[in-house]
Amino acid sequence: MPELPEVEIIRRGLAPAMEGAAFSAVTLNRADLRFPFEPRFVERLRGQRIARLTRRAKYIVAEADSGLCLAMHLGMTGRFTIEHKADGAVTPGSFYYEHAANALHDHVVFAMSNGEVIRYNDPRRFGYMTLFGAGEMAAHPLFRALGIEPLSDALTPDYLAARAAGKAQALKAFLLDQRIIAGLGNIYVCEALFRAGLPPDAEAGALGVGRRGKAAAARLCAAIKAVLEDALLAGGSSIRDYRHANGDGGHFQEKFDVYGRGGEPCHNKCGSFIERKAQQGRSTFFCPHCQAKI
Repeated sequence: MPELPEVEIIRRGLAPAMEGAAFSAVTLNRADLRFPFEPRFVERLRGQRIARLTRRAKYIVAEADSGLCLAMHLGMTGRFTIEHKADGAVTPGSFYYEHAANALHDHVVFAMSNGEVIRYNDPRRFGYMTLFGAGEMAAHPLFRALGIEPLSDALTPDYLAARAAGKAQALKAFLLDQRIIAGLGNIYVCEALFRAGLPPDAEAGALGVGRRGKAAAARLCAAIKAVLEDALLAGGSSIRDYRHANGDGGHFQEKFDVYGRGGEPCHNKCGSFIERKAQQGRSTFFCPHCQAKI
């Protein structure tokens, strides 16, 4: 599943094709994705001009001048591609990998007033789209329980310590709780914990307890922001089916310190090897030496 950096990069790729343009036509090639499309989905979008394209957690949100919002979630294998109209020819983005590019999986097509055609392709159909009014976002079931954005000023060591206080749950599970920090996923949590030198199975409540805990919260806060910023600069991670809006793959996976590196030497040259274990049904990668304790 694309994580926050990948979703943000896709948003940036879509913005030039969508912002300031209206939906000239909307084509649904099936009645549902993960969930059925709302009644009059096409009619409500047609003619709407997009004022701006934003992101909340892992959702891309198109905000129209009228106040209508279109929220789009990529699920496991969703991707957008843009067909640029140039010299009478259609030039789709080239795919880094050839698989999952079958046009049979183009389930939604947006024809924009500026001539761009945007296709949503999703072989497994775990993605979804929904409409709501701008004033309804805070109370909307998809958004009302979301926590703070990890790249915002709201994420501070004091915030982490306060939300973790008294919690016996594993530190990794705490960070993956979308009610606390919105958009963090398995890959970047593993990477951030390594950078902060913190064990994934330590009790979250230890953050902020005493001098050692407060120092750990400060390192973790900095590591979360740094790993996400580095991923954005590298163009994201080409894990399975993730691609940019133009079809190109990201390259942050080449810089992973722990994720997917089970059995390989630690990059810190500590003499240990990266280990893998399961937590909440997900793979956790860590260095047993560099991440021994808070």
